[in-house]
Amino acid sequence: MQKIILSIVFAIVSFSAWAKPQTITLDLPTMNCAMCPITVKKALTKVEGVTKAEVSYEKKQAVVSFEDTKTSAEKLIEATTNAGYPSTIVSEKKP
Repeated sequence: MQKIILSIVFAIVSFSAWAKPQTITLDLPTMNCAMCPITVKKALTKVEGVTKAEVSYEKKQAVVSFEDTKTSAEKLIEATTNAGYPSTIVSEKKP
């Protein structure tokens, strides 16, 4: 019984090891007020798999870290667009 439980725990831990964290920078040219970054950050952090979102009003960009097994750049773009701020990918970093 202990071997079965140990095997299940090992399998669960192994699945998370397959997730590849990625970081992308999104360009958000329509952000035009101080509240915009708050709205964009909320939209991005609601996407399953997002581990970190930093939004800069000055640069009009968002740097987003996420697990590629749970979401994609397309889903992040969809989230910002649905929040009223269409975005495009500036750069992608894969470890």
